[in-house]
Amino acid sequence: MIKTLARHVRGYVRESVLTPLFMILEVIMETIIPWLMSVMIDEGVNKGNMQQIIITGLWMLLCALIALFAGAMGGVYGAKASAGFAKNLRQAMFENIQSFSFANIDKYSTAGLVTRMTTDVTNLQNAYQMLLRICFRAPVNLIAAMTMTLVINAKLASVYLVAVAFLAIVLFIIIRKTYRYFSQVFDRYDDLNASVQENVSSIRVVKAFVREEHEVGKFNRAANNLYKLFVKAENLMVSVSPLMMLTIYGSIIAISWFGANMIVGGELTTGELTTMLTYCMQILMSLMMVAFIFVMLTMSLASAKRVSGVLNETSTLHNPEKPVYEVRDGSIDFDDVTFSYSEKSERPVLSDINLHIRSGETIGIIGGTGSSKTSLVNLIGRLYDVTGGSVKVGGRDVREYDLETLRDQVSVVLQKNVLFSGTILDNLRWGKEDATEEECVRACQLACADEFIRQFPDGYDTKIEQGGTNVSGGQKQRLCIARALLKQPKILILDDSTSAVDTATDAKIRRAFAEEIPDTTKIIISQRVSSVQNADRIVVMDNGVITAVGTHEELRKISPIYEEIYVAQTEDSGDFDKKGGV
Repeated sequence: MIKTLARHVRGYVRESVLTPLFMILEVIMETIIPWLMSVMIDEGVNKGNMQQIIITGLWMLLCALIALFAGAMGGVYGAKASAGFAKNLRQAMFENIQSFSFANIDKYSTAGLVTRMTTDVTNLQNAYQMLLRICFRAPVNLIAAMTMTLVINAKLASVYLVAVAFLAIVLFIIIRKTYRYFSQVFDRYDDLNASVQENVSSIRVVKAFVREEHEVGKFNRAANNLYKLFVKAENLMVSVSPLMMLTIYGSIIAISWFGANMIVGGELTTGELTTMLTYCMQILMSLMMVAFIFVMLTMSLASAKRVSGVLNETSTLHNPEKPVYEVRDGSIDFDDVTFSYSEKSERPVLSDINLHIRSGETIGIIGGTGSSKTSLVNLIGRLYDVTGGSVKVGGRDVREYDLETLRDQVSVVLQKNVLFSGTILDNLRWGKEDATEEECVRACQLACADEFIRQFPDGYDTKIEQGGTNVSGGQKQRLCIARALLKQPKILILDDSTSAVDTATDAKIRRAFAEEIPDTTKIIISQRVSSVQNADRIVVMDNGVITAVGTHEELRKISPIYEEIYVAQTEDSGDFDKKGGV
């Protein structure tokens, strides 16, 4: 974990080295000043030597100025180092997330990843700055001050040793308990963020069903759980401060009492007692800083584990040693394919799949909800790897291809259509980065999107709001189809991507595909028979297996499942007007 995080200090090593050096310089100056004060009192004030007072005072002023400069520079470089460290962590996490396969992404919730990149990284940023500044300053200050007190009077300095031992035991007990609470706190942060994200992204549904009160209650429960854990941790942490103050005042009283007796006995001078009291404050304040560091590091340890977990996560999908960089054609072969999302699954999602699709063929896939239609097509672009058997594209196993090459030739319009902030042209060019406006217009004409785009005042320069909330579901689907067409793929997969489009427009889109991209293999997943009945072949799926393959007419004769779906969508529904509808 430490090695993982330490790698991301790159680019800020200079600042990370200079910060502790300046902090050590500040400590040295602050340690010298009390000793100079002792000299001023004993050699100047007590002896009435004004020259000694002035010279010593100037030296003290110089030390104070150097300490001020060192402290300021330590703060500047510490801020740069910690902010740079946080920047590198966020960038590395985001880049690594982009390499995740679907299987990797399934391990983390969206809210969990957001918490790691925000709250957890901020904790690490604060902890790193503490590490560079206070973590060097406090121990060095403690050691230097203790050394000086032992030099002045070892007998009197033993008071500090007792105080340090007492506080060390107390801190160990408190930190051990607080770590357990802070480990749970960030899981509660995930729950809180998940509640907010789900509510904001689905706010229209919440309002449509008047569920605001329910959502507020759910958020309050998440917030209260977080509150209770923080209170438990903070109750332990706040006990550090009064214990520290008790130790400080107890040490001052002990030093004053024993020191006064030593002055009377001639074992100690007034200046040395003053210096001992000053070092007392330095030692105990250093201990207080150390306590604060331990608390901060305890909080950060939980964050460090969560962040390093994402950084160390490796994709379950990898390029082969000698990848193939050319997809010959759009033919697809499923040979004895078995697939499970998890090794622990009791039964596979797909079983004994054998299907051979010719290049340029139009294939319809139909089946009930949960029949694993989407799981089947996810294997074509190697979004997941098969558990058993093989999937071939262009005559080669998909595991032999360079991932980017394969996915450039397999264009997918998913069930959940996603548009990004930017103009319509920006979104279309996700399919082809250097596409001209004419190419974008042509793709939109094929997807029956050009007509509604031109009705917008800004046409293709219309701004799409986050999540595409300013376009309808059908418009969003057609834009996503156009975006996929711009890739000019050898295989086009439409995963129930015309469900929000009327049947007439759906028919136009399918006709355009047949006429304009005849060489592209087209796989259409749909719940509507009308969307697939004109396909070259239709695959009927049920419970993760292929039950029948054939044309519309053939399936009506040989597949009870297909016939049932067809009847439910046509004959049973009948004509609304004939049933007396208005």
